[in-house]
Amino acid sequence: MYNTINFDKLKEECGIIGIYAPGIDNISQLAYFGLHSLQHRGQESAGIAANKNGEIHYYKEMGLVQEVFSDQIIERLQGDIAIGHVRYSTTGESYVANAQPLVVHHKGGAIALAHNGNLVNANEIREALEDQGVIFQTSIDSEVIANMIARHHKLGIENAIKETMDQIRGSYALAITYKDKLIGVRDPHGLRPLCIGKIDGGYVLSSESCAFNVIGAEFVRDVEPGEIVIIENYKIKSIRYAENMKRALCSFEFVYFARPDSVLDGQSVYVSRRNAGKMLAKEHPVEADLVIAVPDSGTVAAIGYAQESKIPFGEGLIKNRYVGRTFIQPDQRMRERSVRLKLNVLKDNIKGKRLIMVDDSIVRGTTSKQIVDLLKSAGAKEVHVRVCSPPVKYSCYFGIDTPTRKNLVGAVHSVEEIRKMIGADSLGYLSIEGLIKSTSMEGCSLCTACFSGDYPMEVPKQGNKYLFEKR
Repeated sequence: MYNTINFDKLKEECGIIGIYAPGIDNISQLAYFGLHSLQHRGQESAGIAANKNGEIHYYKEMGLVQEVFSDQIIERLQGDIAIGHVRYSTTGESYVANAQPLVVHHKGGAIALAHNGNLVNANEIREALEDQGVIFQTSIDSEVIANMIARHHKLGIENAIKETMDQIRGSYALAITYKDKLIGVRDPHGLRPLCIGKIDGGYVLSSESCAFNVIGAEFVRDVEPGEIVIIENYKIKSIRYAENMKRALCSFEFVYFARPDSVLDGQSVYVSRRNAGKMLAKEHPVEADLVIAVPDSGTVAAIGYAQESKIPFGEGLIKNRYVGRTFIQPDQRMRERSVRLKLNVLKDNIKGKRLIMVDDSIVRGTTSKQIVDLLKSAGAKEVHVRVCSPPVKYSCYFGIDTPTRKNLVGAVHSVEEIRKMIGADSLGYLSIEGLIKSTSMEGCSLCTACFSGDYPMEVPKQGNKYLFEKR
């Protein structure tokens, strides 16, 4: 698994995949492998829906992809089109009814939908639908989208989707299958990523391009913000439903969420993280003997820091990759114990040395303190913490499970106060300007709201995820 170690970090979101390949008899197996590649984006539940001539069969359950699906289950999911989903909850509670894909039956047929993102007006729409007698089966905002599309089915699927997109606000990347179609939708700001690949006999939609390699697909292009792509009859039809909106791809995709071997909107995640490490070395140099990373999400930035600073890069922390998903436990003491279960110090490498410890972010600060304590207890002479993102000061409303501002250490404490709290000898954060420059996306094409408070759209004035949960 990737990016599951930092318990005080922003929780992961979701990953989606869609495959259009009529005539291929193992389409659900391809979806299964694709979901494996996206496992880092969500580890609470997984599901696949297969469409054969408009008849949809699906299976979803709590757990990792390899835990949820067996050969027998995959064999039963036959079709020409398949969509899949891995979830880490950002709205709604964690139980199987909230797992995706969602399948909705209506007069026009069946629709299966997989959603990555978060709506900021979900409650408003949900209440209006409930007043009209609509019954919801889940507590997630994705069901609002599915119901809206189903309600407008008489307009035809294209217009039903456009009508729905006109009424919802927030972040979303969608994979939908209906009748003989695979449909992808990306929100007008492009907050959540979605890309298109080509495979023998068809096409693939995926949250990240890393999924294409494992299933033998070739990257074609990204779905544009405000674009609907309809794949049928082995062709792609593009519909633009929103124009001239500010592009705002989530900056945490580059900092933390995406796999380093993915390319998002034309930018290599690996290169952007290495650049961020180099920028961090320029902005916050310090004399030291060794650069180490908090694995895995800080590794590439640490390499960049070492390259720029000319200080050797080495391993100081070893990650145990076989510990269960204890990070999901909400109890803080369990999180703290989990740090010791997940990480161990290479004492011979760090004893008596001045260390630069590179991490991707600090949200609550508790994990950083424990790691610094571990290193110093093992004999490190100094520990200088460098963070390859700016301080997280504001809640996110677009699919990242950040706590309220009072629990964000960067919102209530100065950098010096945080340094003292975590026990570091020095602390340096990458600037917002440095982060943008590291992605080669200068033109305000990143959402940096969790750092700056500059949201790309109007957001609720209360809470974050609890705003959308079923009352």
